[in-house]
Amino acid sequence: MRGLSLFLCALLLPAVGGSGPEQPSPTPSAKVRDYFSRDGRMRGVCFVAGRKIDESVFEPLVKNNVEWISQTPFGWMRSADSSEIQIAAAGDIFWGETDEGLAATARLARQFGIRTLLKPHLWVAGWRDTVWTGEIRMKSEEAWKAWFESYRLFILHYAEVAEKNRMEALAVGAELQGATLGHEEEWREIVRRVREVYHGKLTYAANWDHEFEALPFWDALDFAGVQAYFPLSEKSDPSLEELLAGWNRHLPMLERVAARIRRPVVFTEIGYKSSDRASVEPWVWSTRDRINLEQQARCYEAMFRASWGKPWFKGAYVWKWFPLYDTGRSAGDNNFSPQGKPAEKVLARWYSSPAVPASPAASRP
Repeated sequence: MRGLSLFLCALLLPAVGGSGPEQPSPTPSAKVRDYFSRDGRMRGVCFVAGRKIDESVFEPLVKNNVEWISQTPFGWMRSADSSEIQIAAAGDIFWGETDEGLAATARLARQFGIRTLLKPHLWVAGWRDTVWTGEIRMKSEEAWKAWFESYRLFILHYAEVAEKNRMEALAVGAELQGATLGHEEEWREIVRRVREVYHGKLTYAANWDHEFEALPFWDALDFAGVQAYFPLSEKSDPSLEELLAGWNRHLPMLERVAARIRRPVVFTEIGYKSSDRASVEPWVWSTRDRINLEQQARCYEAMFRASWGKPWFKGAYVWKWFPLYDTGRSAGDNNFSPQGKPAEKVLARWYSSPAVPASPAASRP
């Protein structure tokens, strides 16, 4: 296992995109510890795009030793069977999703030693009637051909953004199982074209249920990403031991796939609401469940205990981190952010250690 572990670590250790010299920036007073350079493990959060930011929003990340952020711009589809993808690089969108905002955020993060995974997503239909991207289906082979041509232009745009701004990793797609399964050659061609433009590490963010195990082109990428919303329990408020038992149902599959594809596994998204039933259907956005800050903390504790010491596991991105979050409202917030909640302390303890940290009694239910 040691040989495999070293092989997997080498796949993730830095190979940074970008060909020109970086512009000098002011040196912040503190930086992250950069354990990534030692173990290749991504200690990340999903960084929410919004209005313009400055250096101050990265200070809590440094405090928690968050060494990676993911940034998510969107391409827009009118329907799940539309073959046209609109690139929204500027205009009437959040500043943080524009090309300018993506570049500025990565530049500011780098001042603190924080690396960037650029993870473009598609958004299907409107705000209120949105369709999950895994349900994208074309009605004919000609429509699929047009869709892949449009997607190629979309992802190459962001490959150029990532290369120009020296972003350290890029996802070539996310949760597109209707388009990935059964279209291996099209995706291999997309990866080939992306590598002509971008020279950092590549991944794909597969959905947790079937797509991750069935994806046919992992060997063309540098690490395997999974949107890790695994259901862990049917109980409203399970114990830590019950949550760990839930992880034990999923870990064998993850380990088996990692061994087969000889690639490290990264949880490109993992999140739990601060509410009852947080582990029942972790992917569900809306919730009317009772606020339960300790349940959220236990879910993260279980995730770290179950996965952090595995040789095939190389990090996680916690969903989600708001740069301008008001921690004064944390006690009344039953949504995903760990900020200002007990879950943030769990995150900091695991991210701030180069090894598996001791678990204090206070963290146990």
